[in-house]
Amino acid sequence: MGRIESTPVGADGRVPAATERALLIGLWWGRQREWKAVEYLDELALLAQTAGAQIAARELLRRKKACSATLIGRGKVEELKQLIEEDEIELVIFDEDLSPAQARNLEQAWQRRLVDRSGLILDIFAHRARTREACTQVELAQLQYLLPRLTGAWQHLERQRGGIGLRGPGETQLETDRRIVRKRIGVLQRELEHIERTRKTRTSRRKERFRAALVGYTNVGKSTLMNALTEANTYEENLLFATLDSTTRTLKLAPKTTVLLTDTVGFIRKLPPQLVASFRSTLGEVVEADCLLHLVDLSHSAYVEQMETVSQVLTDLGVGNTPQILVFNKLDAVQDAEVIREAKGRYPEAEFVSARRHIGLDSLLQKLLHISTLGYWEGTFSISPEEGPLLAEIHKYGEVLSQRSYKDKLRLRVRMPERDAQRLRSRLGLK
Repeated sequence: MGRIESTPVGADGRVPAATERALLIGLWWGRQREWKAVEYLDELALLAQTAGAQIAARELLRRKKACSATLIGRGKVEELKQLIEEDEIELVIFDEDLSPAQARNLEQAWQRRLVDRSGLILDIFAHRARTREACTQVELAQLQYLLPRLTGAWQHLERQRGGIGLRGPGETQLETDRRIVRKRIGVLQRELEHIERTRKTRTSRRKERFRAALVGYTNVGKSTLMNALTEANTYEENLLFATLDSTTRTLKLAPKTTVLLTDTVGFIRKLPPQLVASFRSTLGEVVEADCLLHLVDLSHSAYVEQMETVSQVLTDLGVGNTPQILVFNKLDAVQDAEVIREAKGRYPEAEFVSARRHIGLDSLLQKLLHISTLGYWEGTFSISPEEGPLLAEIHKYGEVLSQRSYKDKLRLRVRMPERDAQRLRSRLGLK
C-alpha cells in the first residue's frame, strides 16, 4: 500500500506539538473483500489521529492465517523492518489484537514500540476521561489489559522460579509487579462498585420518569443531537470517542410530557472487552432505558456494518428487545441522493435528520412522544383538599380533564402515564 502523510488532532481539536511517526498495519484475511479491509484500515487511521499519531505509512497485508509467533510471518517482518528504518518510524500500530508473545517478538525484531487495536482504543479513552468515574473505568481496563502482557514481558525470568540455587531477584520482581497490578485492580473494582451503588441510588429517583438513551457507533453525532434537542451543552467534536461520560437531561415533548434523555459512550468494532466490563455502570443507562434512539451516520460508507456492530453490543447487553427509534443522522453530509432513497426504502420506519442543521427533529420528537405515551392511564382520584403535595404531583405528571368537589373530597378526572398513575394510586392505597 502507498504511504500517506497526515496531521493528527488532539482532544481539544488542536494539533499536538510533538507526535510520533507511525506505521499502520491492517490485515486482509482469507476471503474477506478488499474494500472492507481498506475501510478497517481507514478507521484505524482515524483512531491513530485521534490518539495524536502522525501517520507516515500504512500497509494492508493479505494473510490466509495468522502466524502464532509474529501474526504476519517472518518474511513480512523482515520486509517491514526495512520500511520502518527508511521512513524513521517510531511507532507501529496494528488493527488486530496481538498476543503478548507476538508483541514481544515484533518489538525485538523492529526495535520499535508496538500498539495493537485494543491498546490504542484504551489510550484514547485514557486521554479523553475527565470525570472520576470515567478515569477509574479506564484505569481498570488498562490494568486488566496490561496484566498478561506484563507477565509476558518477564517471561525470560520464569525459568528461575522454583529451581534450587536459581531463585532470586528476577522472580521477586515479576511477582512484585503482579501483586502491585492485581492489588490496584482490586482497589479500582471496589471503587467502581461504590460509584455504581451511588449511581443506582441517584437514578432510582428517576424510575417514575420515561427514559430514553442515545446509542450508536462512535462519531455519529449523538452529542450534537443531544445538544440540539435539550441544549445540554455537551462537548461535541468530529473525533472518535469525543465524550465518554453519560449525560442526562430533561426533554420536554408536550405540556405535560417530559422524558429523561441520556447521551452514552459510542461503540466501535472490536471494542476491547475490558472496556465493556469496566464501563458497565455507564452502559447501565442503556440497560435501564425505556426506549433507545439508535443513531446512524448515513454519510458513512459502512453505515450498515456499523449498525450491525451496535445491534450486537445491545444484544450482548440484553436490551435487544427494548423499543428503538432508528435515526439516520448527517443527512446534510450525504453527497449521493440515491443513498438516502435506498435507506428510506430499506428502513421505512426510520427518522432522517441533521442534528447540526436541525433538520427532521420535529418528526423525531413526535415519534418519541408517541412511544413515551403508549402506556397512559385515565381515571379518577379522590383526595382531600389538604393533600397539597399529592395534588401538585397530579398536576405535574398528568392532565386534569375535570375537577369537582364532592362532600369533603376533590374528585379529579386525570390522564397520565401508567407508571405515574400506579405510583400515586399506591400512595392512596388503591390497586
